[in-house]
Amino acid sequence: MFENEVIEMLLEGIRDTVYMTLVSTFIGYLLGLPMGIALAVTDKDGIKPNRVIYRIFDVISNIVRSIPFLILLIVMIPITRLIVGKSYGSTATIVPLVATATPYIARLVESSIKEVDKGVIEAAKSMGASNFQIITKVLLVEARTSIITGATIATGTILGYSAMAGTVGGGGLGDIAVRYGYYRWQTDIMIITVVLIIVLFQIFQNAGMFTAKRLDRR
Repeated sequence: MFENEVIEMLLEGIRDTVYMTLVSTFIGYLLGLPMGIALAVTDKDGIKPNRVIYRIFDVISNIVRSIPFLILLIVMIPITRLIVGKSYGSTATIVPLVATATPYIARLVESSIKEVDKGVIEAAKSMGASNFQIITKVLLVEARTSIITGATIATGTILGYSAMAGTVGGGGLGDIAVRYGYYRWQTDIMIITVVLIIVLFQIFQNAGMFTAKRLDRR
C-alpha cells in the first residue's frame, strides 16, 4: 500500500510516540505520586493536616493544569532547550509533557488515596502505626487499584498530548499527521496515523485495566 520509506517513517513514529508517552508517564509519576500523597496527607481531613503545604501544592497544581498544553509547550521552549539542548523532537517534548502530567497525576493520586476507608486508617492508628507506615502500608496498598486505574487514564491523556505536540515539531505520529495530512494534503497517511494512535491508546488502556483488575483484592 505504501513505499518502504513511508512504512519506516510510520514505524519510527510509533516508536517515538510510545517513547514519549511511557517515559513522560514514568517521570510524571516519580514527581506526581509524592505530590499527590502530600496533597492527600496535608488536607484538612488528612492524617497530618498542614494548610501551608497543602495550599502550595494546590496552587501549583491548579495553575499548571489551567494552562492549555500547546501554550505550555511554547512557553517552556527556553527551559526545554536548557535541559535537552533543543526545543523539537521526541526527547524535547518529554519536558513539557512531564510538566503538564505531574500535577494531573498528583490530583489522580490524591483522589485515589482519599477513597480509602477512614475505618482502615483509624484501625492502623489504634495499633500504633506511624504516619509513614500508614502511608506506605495502608493508604498506598488500599488505593493501589485506583492508582493504577488513574495511571491508565493518565497514560491515555499523555498519549493525546504527545500527538498534539506534533503541531510544533514534537515528533511521533502527531508530527507525521500534521506534516503529511495538513501541509501536504496526503489524507491516506493522516488516516493511518490516526488509526495507529487509536490502536496505541487501546493497548495502553486495556493493559492498564487488566493490571488493575489483577491487583484488585476487594
